[in-house]
This record gives sequence, C-alpha cells and structure tokens, in this order.
Amino acid sequence: MILPAGAADAELLEVVRITDPMGWFGWTDTVPGETVALWTDAQSVLAQVAALPSGTLMRCFSPRFALRAHAGTAVLFELAFCFSCERVGLYSTGGRSATQTFDPASPPAVELLRRFRESPTA
Repeated sequence: MILPAGAADAELLEVVRITDPMGWFGWTDTVPGETVALWTDAQSVLAQVAALPSGTLMRCFSPRFALRAHAGTAVLFELAFCFSCERVGLYSTGGRSATQTFDPASPPAVELLRRFRESPTA
C-alpha cells in the first residue's frame, strides 16, 4: 500500500474507534470517533500498513477503525480502515483525498485488526 506524504514524519498514531462509519461522505475535518489508544511505535505500524497487499474492491465502506498520524502537535493524515470491503480511505485537510484496497486476510492486516480490537474500548 502506498503511504501518504508525511508518513515518514509520523511520531505517534492515535487509534480511533469510528462512531459514524456510514456517514463517511460527510466527514470534512477529521474522522469522527473516540480515541481508544495512542501507539508510539508509529513507524513500525506504518511499515505494517505499507506492507498491506492489494485487495478486491467492494462497495460497503463502513470503516470501524482509523489511524490519525501526528508529528508533534500537527495531524498529518488519517487512514480509515474497512475490513469488510477491503478499502482504506486517506483523509487530510478538507476530507477524503484517496482510497486504496487491501487484503484483510493478509498477515499484516490480521495483525493490524488484532491490535485495533485489543485497544481498550474497542
């Protein structure tokens, strides 16, 4: 998977449990949800995301989890993951700017979903 510009600058990942997965088309400033964890191993996790192989594009796109990448106090980008339709939405200032597919059965995706689910209130 191709990571967004600024990924190499990410120092912290905020794990977001998305509260309005069906309203993604109206998200403008940030992915809505509850922060359930902060991962300080940002570069390791983003390397795992980069290793996600392509998947088959489905239609639902109702993402349940997102990663909000930070460098200092600045938010660099957000990645919203739908493990059902095999799609990741990239959000930056002004809303969604791109989508990519991924294989949710691949080892990096299985590990990422495990970490999402083990987050405190997930």
